[in-house]
Amino acid sequence: MVDVGGRRLAALPAPRVLRGIGEIEGLPARKLPWLHGIADAALAGTLDAARLRALEPERALTELRDLPGIGPFGAELILIRGALHPDVFPAHERRVHAEVARAYQLDDPTPEQLEEIADRWRPYRSWVSLLLRTAKPAAGVEPATSCLQDKCSAS
Repeated sequence: MVDVGGRRLAALPAPRVLRGIGEIEGLPARKLPWLHGIADAALAGTLDAARLRALEPERALTELRDLPGIGPFGAELILIRGALHPDVFPAHERRVHAEVARAYQLDDPTPEQLEEIADRWRPYRSWVSLLLRTAKPAAGVEPATSCLQDKCSAS
């Protein structure tokens, strides 16, 4: 448990503790081996943040998807949020895609269009994606989009 803002919140146990757990109330039994596999990967250094950041993003994502129970969305979350990789476009996070479409005034962008736009943000695709996803314009104020185009302009 962790104290956050005066509230007690559950936190994941350390990998060795997680590896030794035989049952988790409310967790389907088929998922326990997945958690054990994640614990094993952490103990082996596979999930080391610095190691993941040092890999080419596609290589890191492939390795993460090879872990039990980790799909494309989960692999991106681990690499972007867990390892703090600064340059990964979340290709499987629909909320980011919706914000990109809104910011660029696109009705129904293709995955290729989204990737093309995100390529302009290198080497900070993760950070720009996060900013787009979390930015909430103030009431009555249009969000600045001048930095979303090829070049930023001072305002």
